[in-house]
Amino acid sequence: MAEPAHESSREASRRPAPPEVDRAAASQAAVAARRARAAVKAAIASRELSPLTVLDRATAEPDGVEGRLRVTEFLLSVPAIGTTKMQEALGRLQISPAKRLGGLGRHQRLRLRDYLIEREGKVERRRNRLVVLAGPTAVGKGTVSTYIREHYPEVLLSVSATTRAPRPGEVDGVHYYFVDDAEFDRMIRDGELLEHATVHNSYRYGTPRGPIEHALDEGRSVLLEIDLQGARQVRESMPEARLIFLLPPTWEELVRRLIGRGTEDSAEQQRRLETAKVELAAQDEFDHKVVNHDVAEAAREVVDLMKVRAAPSRP
Repeated sequence: MAEPAHESSREASRRPAPPEVDRAAASQAAVAARRARAAVKAAIASRELSPLTVLDRATAEPDGVEGRLRVTEFLLSVPAIGTTKMQEALGRLQISPAKRLGGLGRHQRLRLRDYLIEREGKVERRRNRLVVLAGPTAVGKGTVSTYIREHYPEVLLSVSATTRAPRPGEVDGVHYYFVDDAEFDRMIRDGELLEHATVHNSYRYGTPRGPIEHALDEGRSVLLEIDLQGARQVRESMPEARLIFLLPPTWEELVRRLIGRGTEDSAEQQRRLETAKVELAAQDEFDHKVVNHDVAEAAREVVDLMKVRAAPSRP
């Protein structure tokens, strides 16, 4: 005869609570598991651990550290995959956001593996073709990048978005994408900017992600001429990028160029020179250094690092 429901509930209420030591041990185990999963995600993000290796481990041990990772946090730890790409991938792979790696079905696991292999292949094909050119104020970044645009048409020079108004002769979509603050905020919110910063405590500038990824997928080489803050952001979001630091021949030459262009008053010149000292101190963060003795020579060095040949000279 079945036990009455009220008798069963009274019996359950009389059961002793788990010992305090058991609760403490369970809490410690949960903390240790979270830390272990965080370590795996950090290793993926730093490229110390291949996502494919993590997927294999999750398949072999569904209840292990890797197997307990949610697919969402796993994908977000892969370099250059943000929230938008993660959601697109889940839809394409027909995987629920609630799934853990160890709980994937056979077909889901195979689709995820193919996706990771395809993505890694794209990253390899992009290497050396995405170059970031940065350097201190007045070093000549704009002049070198303009020379590259004019003499190396194989290279796409990225067009930045900015909240400042167009200057005489500037064309929207050619020199910059001119947007207001509300549109700039939307681009940040929707993950459309590869990097962004407020420059000289004034207007905001950012690099739209879409045109760059489209050009890279087409096999083109892309040059980003941005500041130090932006270069660091690009390294985080697109680790395959090659970072080049443009140096002046000497500090004295940098001072001469800044003062000689006459576009800032003396107070602004001094502030920019102080900023330049900080920027120069960061040069060892970059993959390569190019000294701007001569614009054409510096441009050629930058393009050589992209493994792009110059266009034939026009008669």
